[in-house]
Amino acid sequence: MIELDKRRTALLIADFYADMMGTLPHAVSRDCISRTQALRQAARDAGLLVCYSATVFRPGYIEISERNKSFSERKRSGKPAVTDPVALIHPSLKPLAAEPVVGKHRVNAFHNTDLEVILRANNVDTLILLGYATSGVVLSTTRHAADADYRLFIAEDCCADADAAVHDFLCTKIFPRQAEVVQSADLIKALAGRQ
Repeated sequence: MIELDKRRTALLIADFYADMMGTLPHAVSRDCISRTQALRQAARDAGLLVCYSATVFRPGYIEISERNKSFSERKRSGKPAVTDPVALIHPSLKPLAAEPVVGKHRVNAFHNTDLEVILRANNVDTLILLGYATSGVVLSTTRHAADADYRLFIAEDCCADADAAVHDFLCTKIFPRQAEVVQSADLIKALAGRQ
């Protein structure tokens, strides 16, 4: 049974990119988009703070060091940097004007962003997390949030990874050490007050 204090809970839709969640086989086969739409609507109906994150950079990628294995290839690619985090979010999950969108420069949604300030200012101590990639933003953000003493729920069927086996391993072996790994339908029931 999932019990949530709706006044102290936020939903974080992390790195739900248009070019990945709409085409990535793991996301498409699991219907992540419609499941996330339903969970977000339930969160909105319950009055939760709904937040988003996306990785963005300034022109020239000045935030990326050549020592950064994750992002240095992007800097060398010659592709223009995307500076607006909203532009990256899947069109079916664009935020409302009042819903905060955190632009980040690293994998973890908390690292050098204002996410922590937003959550603390709204007395949030419980976080529902989902997004792409399970082995990227979900893993890094879970580790940080757990160390910051947030109560965590990972909406497993709203997460996806390029490697489905890695997703499964994280959700069954790693995340349960620091978070509750649950299905979106169970979160929707809890948000509606049904168990």
